[in-house]
Amino acid sequence: MAAHNFKALDPGYTSEVNSLDEKSWYEAMEKFDDANIYQTWAYAAVIAGRRNMSHVVLKRNGDVVAIALARIAKVPLLKLGIAYVHWGPLWRRGAADKDTETFRQAIRALRNEFVCKRGLVLRLFPVLFDDRSGDIATMLNEEGFSSVAGQGHGRTILMDLNLPLEDLRDGMRPHWQRELKVAEKKELRVEEGAGDQLFESFIHMYEEMVSRKRFVEPNDIHAFRRIQAALPEKHKMKVMLCRTAEEVSAGAICSAGGKSAIYLFGATSNAGMKSRGSYLLQWRFIGHLKEQGITAYNLNGVNPVTNPGTYKFKNDLAGKNGREVSYLGRFDCHDSLLSSLCVRGGDIVRSSHRSLKTFLKTARSGKLRTNPAQ
Repeated sequence: MAAHNFKALDPGYTSEVNSLDEKSWYEAMEKFDDANIYQTWAYAAVIAGRRNMSHVVLKRNGDVVAIALARIAKVPLLKLGIAYVHWGPLWRRGAADKDTETFRQAIRALRNEFVCKRGLVLRLFPVLFDDRSGDIATMLNEEGFSSVAGQGHGRTILMDLNLPLEDLRDGMRPHWQRELKVAEKKELRVEEGAGDQLFESFIHMYEEMVSRKRFVEPNDIHAFRRIQAALPEKHKMKVMLCRTAEEVSAGAICSAGGKSAIYLFGATSNAGMKSRGSYLLQWRFIGHLKEQGITAYNLNGVNPVTNPGTYKFKNDLAGKNGREVSYLGRFDCHDSLLSSLCVRGGDIVRSSHRSLKTFLKTARSGKLRTNPAQ
């Protein structure tokens, strides 16, 4: 179904565009269980620039029930381009509020603004998974969205944190439990916080690991450092470093929002491969998340074929308490053939660039690793 005409919201629903300032945006985010770093003001400002971001607020009978922040990319001097909503819209508020009609009205409001009014391609990458979102996939189609070909859905492991800590530990694979016991017996010191000095120390180790493993980096670690500096204190990413007597041996970065958390980066130093520090850090992270009331831990990307070591690390960590899922995917809606062709061309250029980087890494090392866990 193509998006040709403006579609009115159902009775009781209204939408507002760019009605919140930065402080109000974060206050609104805190109402949603599916809040995440990709829908923060800081992420959009760093990745796209403040002039290239826009947001929509959906209300039902005056109450805010969904919000979405889009990054805008346009062809200079032309009204052609894309509005990209990454891990949005946010619409889940409490266990009792699972009315998918809210999602329908939210994507309709987004379509009305960015497709019908601005003539852009609207691309959604919702935080939804293929095992429990069949109705929403149908809903997206009914509202004029189609799955983006060639983008890949991506897989991840979701770890359920509702159980007590001892049960979470018992649910790990035996190998992970053994490695954790080894780490706990070593003289390791854990530093944690959100400061720039910790982030800088992590980056040094991360870049050392990138050089050692020669993998294609899935995200720009330096951009996330700038995002960290721009985030309000209560929304900052958690950085943990594990030190031996001599040096930093392992590190990890995690972001929590709403009722879930995501594992963003992990690394070990050249000298820290035997410390098992990554096992200790993840266990500490889980304890920290439990204290915050987080109920789901997204281990952020797995591929047993291209990166079996990382897959095993994450799968063994989640153990009986994890489920491996695919994202529902990315969905486009457009009413402008020129914008659609422009966006399609950009997708081809980015895909070619990634393929070239992969080829060069493979040629240098003879093997490829992506999205490392340690």
